[in-house]
Amino acid sequence: MKSLTTDAGERPAAEDRSTGGPCVPRVYRLPGVYAPQTDTGLLAATVRREELPPGARSLDLCTGTGVLAVVAARRGARATAVDISRTATAAARFNALVHRCRIRVLRGDLDAPVPDERFDLVTVNPPYVPSEDEAAPVRGARRSWDAGTDGRLLLDRVCARAPRLLTSSGVLLLVQSSLAGVDATLEALGRRGLTARVVERRTQAFGPVMSARAGWFAARGLTAPGTRVEELVVIRAFRP
Repeated sequence: MKSLTTDAGERPAAEDRSTGGPCVPRVYRLPGVYAPQTDTGLLAATVRREELPPGARSLDLCTGTGVLAVVAARRGARATAVDISRTATAAARFNALVHRCRIRVLRGDLDAPVPDERFDLVTVNPPYVPSEDEAAPVRGARRSWDAGTDGRLLLDRVCARAPRLLTSSGVLLLVQSSLAGVDATLEALGRRGLTARVVERRTQAFGPVMSARAGWFAARGLTAPGTRVEELVVIRAFRP
C-alpha cells in the first residue's frame, strides 16, 4: 500500500484511480477490486439525497474500494465498510485515509462481522451478473460481479438479512441490474416486512462482460435476442 499516491502525485502502474461519475469521489483501486462504475454512481447519488439523522450509523456491504462508505462518512455518518476480500478491505482503508474519513473497515461475509448491530443506512452494490457457473467465484476479478445463473446469489442473502440490520427507521439502498430480477428483490424484501420500491433507473449499453454473455442471456430467457442494453435500478427499502 505504500506505493499508492494521492491525486497530487504520480500514479503507479499497479493501481487505478477510479470514479463512477460526478457523485463518486475519486478512489484507488487495486487489481481484483471492483472499479466504481455507473451502478456505483447511481447508488452514491441516492445516498447523497437520503436524509440521515444526527449521529447516523451506516453500513456498506460488498464495499470494494470503500467509495460508498466515503460518501456516507462525508454526510456525517459513522461509517462501517465490509468486504470478504482482503484486497478490497486494504483498498477501502487506504481510501478512507486519502479522504480523511473515519471509517471502520471489516473483513467478512456480508453482515458476519456485525452480527448484533443495527444501522440507520445500509448500502449494497453486490455482485449481480448472471453467470454460467452456479457457484460464486472464490478468487479473481469475476468475484466482483458473478452471482450464479440467475444473478441472485448475493441479492437473496442481502434481502434475507436486511431487516435485522436496520434500526426502526433505517433504510436499505441497493443497486442491481434488471437481468437479476428486480421484482424478485422487491418481493423478497416485502416478504420480510419491508416496504420497497425502485427510486432510480438508468439504461446503459452492455459493457465487455455483459456483451460476451449476450447470447447466453438470450438463451436463458434473461433478455430478448439481440438485446445489448440493461437497466440499472436503485431499490430503497424501509420498515413501514
